[in-house]
Amino acid sequence: MTERTRGLAASQSGIGDILATERRSRRGAIFRLVPVALAILVCGYVTGLFDGGRMADGIPAILTMTGEMIPPDFSRWRNWVGPMLDTVAMSVAGTALAVFFSVPLAFLAARNTSPNQATYHVARSVLNALRSIPELIMGIVFVAAVGFGMLPGVLALGLHSVGMVGKFFAEAIEHAHPAPIEAAAATGATRVQVITHGVLPQVLPNFFDVSMYRWEYNFRASTVMGMVGAGGIGTELVGSLRLLDYPQVAALLLLILLAVTLVDGLSNLLRRRFG
Repeated sequence: MTERTRGLAASQSGIGDILATERRSRRGAIFRLVPVALAILVCGYVTGLFDGGRMADGIPAILTMTGEMIPPDFSRWRNWVGPMLDTVAMSVAGTALAVFFSVPLAFLAARNTSPNQATYHVARSVLNALRSIPELIMGIVFVAAVGFGMLPGVLALGLHSVGMVGKFFAEAIEHAHPAPIEAAAATGATRVQVITHGVLPQVLPNFFDVSMYRWEYNFRASTVMGMVGAGGIGTELVGSLRLLDYPQVAALLLLILLAVTLVDGLSNLLRRRFG
């Protein structure tokens, strides 16, 4: 056997080993996905997702309600401008509150910047606790505490957002490249200086992106905060629903859709400009 023949045989053997490893990996992935697929099917069955008869019975009701919404009634649009502006203000203030508290919590909840394990676990627990309580529940609590209006909506959106924004901030900090951090520490910089010069320049663009995405979410969430008495355009929507005034409901939904589209576009513009 010539050297070239031996080389080809070794190459083919190596390719065969790679393909065999790939096949084993694919089979392993399939076996791991089977219990996930079974869990999804069981949950779908338990919740009635596969109840075709019930789904079919609901279609005529949906079509009837849709027919009652046409044409939309915009006759009270002047009365909706103020609540819509309140909704925008609520989302901006809630997002700002979330970012304000999320930044220090994120540095305490990141393994590479937390001073010790106890602080790390406490900070993570705080973020988990805030994230686990829905903003509507927080809204009900704050309405009972401080009364009706935008303030309980801002507090509910802000504190709930801290749990998610702080988590994303902490993960961004943990994924920061260690070289600038080590270089700053090697110069004898203090912990604050290391964070300021070694970590922040790397994570600020990510912080800005997360803040903009959260503002988009908070605007959509603030449209329903009025359902618990927290003000905004949601109050008008709930009032129209209670009166069964479906043409005005349709008009309000279209207005909310337009506002959400504008907020998303503005958020994308700001991310391109400052991100």
